[in-house]
Amino acid sequence: MNETVKGHSWLPLIVVALASFIIALDATFMNVSISQVVVDLNTDVSTIQMTMSFYTLITAAFMLLSAKLQDIVGKKKLFLIGTALYGIGTFTAAVSFNATILFIGWAAIEGVAGALMMPATISIVSGTYHGEKRTVALAIVGVMGAVAAAIGPLFGGVMTTFLSWRYGFACELIVVFVILIFRNKIPDFAPTESRSDLDITGAIISFIGLILLVLGILSLSKDFNSSLGMIVVAIIVLAAFAYFEIKRKNSGKVPLLDMDLFKDRNLRVGTLVLLMSFLAMGGALFAISLFLQSVLQLNAFDTGLTTLPMTVGLLIFAIIAPSLTGKFSHKAVMAIGCIMAIIGCLMLSYQFRLDTTIFTLMPGLFVLGAGLGFVMSLCTDISISNIPAESQNNASGINSTGQSLGESMGTAIIGIILILGVMGGISTAVDVYAPDHSGDEQFQQDVLDYFQKVGTIDDLKGNSTVVDIVNIIVQNTMAFVMQVTAILMGFVFILILRLQKPKKQ
Repeated sequence: MNETVKGHSWLPLIVVALASFIIALDATFMNVSISQVVVDLNTDVSTIQMTMSFYTLITAAFMLLSAKLQDIVGKKKLFLIGTALYGIGTFTAAVSFNATILFIGWAAIEGVAGALMMPATISIVSGTYHGEKRTVALAIVGVMGAVAAAIGPLFGGVMTTFLSWRYGFACELIVVFVILIFRNKIPDFAPTESRSDLDITGAIISFIGLILLVLGILSLSKDFNSSLGMIVVAIIVLAAFAYFEIKRKNSGKVPLLDMDLFKDRNLRVGTLVLLMSFLAMGGALFAISLFLQSVLQLNAFDTGLTTLPMTVGLLIFAIIAPSLTGKFSHKAVMAIGCIMAIIGCLMLSYQFRLDTTIFTLMPGLFVLGAGLGFVMSLCTDISISNIPAESQNNASGINSTGQSLGESMGTAIIGIILILGVMGGISTAVDVYAPDHSGDEQFQQDVLDYFQKVGTIDDLKGNSTVVDIVNIIVQNTMAFVMQVTAILMGFVFILILRLQKPKKQ
């Protein structure tokens, strides 16, 4: 390996970090463009939402196979194959003339390409840098996904409002060209295994298990019972996968996933921290964006602009975090970040009303983003800190799968919480402002229907009772969402306390 690149140049980091950014951006920037895509492609909302869901689904399902392919093909080669494939997918999506072509380009091709690139970004960085440089590099790569997810609505809003959603994919294609132009700056890593070592059976079992798991999670808010059944089946299939992998290793063959890696506490706990942090961030961002667009009636651009303080806080504190590890442990910095995120959630829980302004939300969003920046930036580094070099590829796959599952779960789980919050809020609001109808199920259903159909806040001004009821529903529901997010971060805090100090490499 080129020692100059290894020791001093940040170009390899920049190249792979760009890949992390566009993969995560792809999952969020189209959220604010759905209505325009429906018109342009003459389709319906459910079809576009399905395409978005399958992008996440396919990426997660191929993650473990991709991690193992690094050992057979080589980290750099697999990363570049994924990048080229991603370019084909994003070009196809940009020029798509119907929903089917969009699905092929975005969900299918980009989904597989994203899975090929994600684990490779972590293992390339961890193999290129060492010591404090590795901590900084993994912090930047680790937080890129979160920054892209947070900035996605603003990016999508700018594209949709001033240009077209197609230009969003075109911008990603430009980034792909930049990565390919600077591909020689990425160090080479020789393959360590042969094609005969590939565990085809294990790959199929893991693929089925992860597909069922993510599909079940994504469907939770639509059909809870069948989705829960699908998740249970997925867990059984993944347990069978684990058993198969253990038997395969014991028989002297190379497993797709070395289950012994889960004996390392930092990898096990760190992956859970990453999963739950992305779940909390994705869910909170979804709920806040929904409030801004449905209740305050902000357009896509203004919605993205309002959530920008969260992105700024995330980025600033992610950059600061590695420098603090010289004086404090990874665990201490992450625990402080977790407490900050909880404070941010509690600050926000009191701010959602019909008269809320974007300036009211800024402090809470910034504190929440800052706390998440501390946690997410150091999580990958401490997760794989004790893993030997020959197992880094497998570990990066586990870590990336955790992140991908967290991103998938956030919107689905918070969607259920929003529904529960609205239903509970209606009952409370009717008891307070319309006691004569307390216990009247039909009246409560009428309020729910009216609440869902309200076009603008101005439509409510003629009925003060409805204004009061809707206001308390909004307050209670959003407070409930932010309190649940705070509880999630409380679990993250407990997990962080279980992390061990990284061993000296």
